[in-house]
Amino acid sequence: MLVLGVESSCDETACAILRDGKEVLSNVVLSQIDVHTLFGGVVPEIASRHHVYNVSMVFEECFKQAGVKPTDIDLIAVTEGPGLIGSLLVGVNAAKTLALMYNIPIIGVNHLAGHIYANAIEHDMKFPSIALLVSGGNTELIYMKEHFSFEILGETLDDAVGEAYDKVARVVGIGYPGGPKVDKLAHEGQDTYHLPRVMLNDDYNFSFSGLKSAVINLDHNAKQRNEQININDLCASFQESVTDVLVKKSLKACEEYGVKQLIVAGGVSANKGLKEKFARENKNPDLEICIPSIKYCTDNAAMLAAAGYYRYMKNNKLDGLDMNANSSLDLLTVPEYHE
Repeated sequence: MLVLGVESSCDETACAILRDGKEVLSNVVLSQIDVHTLFGGVVPEIASRHHVYNVSMVFEECFKQAGVKPTDIDLIAVTEGPGLIGSLLVGVNAAKTLALMYNIPIIGVNHLAGHIYANAIEHDMKFPSIALLVSGGNTELIYMKEHFSFEILGETLDDAVGEAYDKVARVVGIGYPGGPKVDKLAHEGQDTYHLPRVMLNDDYNFSFSGLKSAVINLDHNAKQRNEQININDLCASFQESVTDVLVKKSLKACEEYGVKQLIVAGGVSANKGLKEKFARENKNPDLEICIPSIKYCTDNAAMLAAAGYYRYMKNNKLDGLDMNANSSLDLLTVPEYHE
């Protein structure tokens, strides 16, 4: 079964073709990061305009790399939400146009489910499992008893972890995007500032606004005293605090729910410090920790094609051409299927 994935929820225009949810025939991602770096973050209107300009070229390159024609595609899977509404609409309408032109079935996929199913490309998903979803907009612990069954155990009460990385990067003046830059500098420093770990008692919720404020206050107080901040050490201290909380809560959930697989998903799953922390802290030889290759951690369409494949295989239901983008789509929302 050949599935065409389409992703345009933020500032990447992406298209991929997978066979049976596993074999990646092509995975094309056109990033706008150089454009948005000038503004210190993603500008929604600029992002949607670039999607309009890029989407046809990305589709063409995707089919070229895969060596297939549109008439060979069995299913189109497209991100319907959440995300920037203007960006989502470009991808949804491009996918619907292709579906109409070539009479191809279409199915909408939640972007967050796509990140989770990025792991299915390189790993065999085992249930029940725990998924740690960490990205610029989300931080959630999710229990999965089977395919496309999501129970939220905990989530961030304020900033998402990726958002916290970007804000800290802005404070210390290393620019956008903050995640990879903070991660790199953290490996050149030491945890000398001993920032707080916000565990929120025994639940599975997260909070990073206090940690962000601690960094801001530390930086402000140092400037008031004309003291020099060691940026490498500050990044290392911040990252140690973040990963400490993420890893401890995740491993605790795995033990409590008796799962044998932990799925780490989302853009922050590319973080080297987080991977190293899981490797050091996991003392359970029966617990498999799945983290995608870096190319499947950040936004891409291969993960959407994989998620679309497994969503379809679960109940053989499709969406119709009246499907639409939903910028605030919830992971727990029951899909409304259309004839």
